[in-house]
Amino acid sequence: MNAYVPTMTVDQNRRVSDVFGRESTRLGRFIRGQVSDAGAAEDILQDVFSELVEAERLMQPIEQVGAWLFRVAKNRITDWFRRKKPETVERAATESDELSWEDLLPSPDAGPDALYVREAVLDELVEALEELPEPQRHAFVAHEIDGLSFRDMAEQTGESVNTLLSRKHMAVLYLRARLQGLYEDLYRS
Repeated sequence: MNAYVPTMTVDQNRRVSDVFGRESTRLGRFIRGQVSDAGAAEDILQDVFSELVEAERLMQPIEQVGAWLFRVAKNRITDWFRRKKPETVERAATESDELSWEDLLPSPDAGPDALYVREAVLDELVEALEELPEPQRHAFVAHEIDGLSFRDMAEQTGESVNTLLSRKHMAVLYLRARLQGLYEDLYRS
């Protein structure tokens, strides 16, 4: 039995052609700016326009097609990074085989692929930090980002060192769990 596959009308073909003419150069530059492998960038561009053709064929209305194309491209780029294990970031295992948040950050000088990963991790870190209760967030940021000692933090806040240690420990546990999933998504072989 043959499955019904909707065909595209002349109007749909014209719309896709018009969008391709308007957006392909700009979208291609965006993708090549994120993905250093020219072949992979071209494949991603083709995948994005294939999705547009499929959406048109299935009569799915797309408002703001330019924004939609860039969103699809960003998703395809993320998928590509998930399939490709970057050579620029090696997993630094501790004795307990756990990662610190710093282990997830590739060097910003390691090229566009590493820069993309770094930005994704930093975005996720900022989001995860915002989810922490204020006391835990403050303890983590003050110690890890601002470089304050627990003794200095205790003097400034009037809290005991043990309380601050506990708050930071809870923050680290949460952040590790939260960022571990991103790490596995980005570097899954």
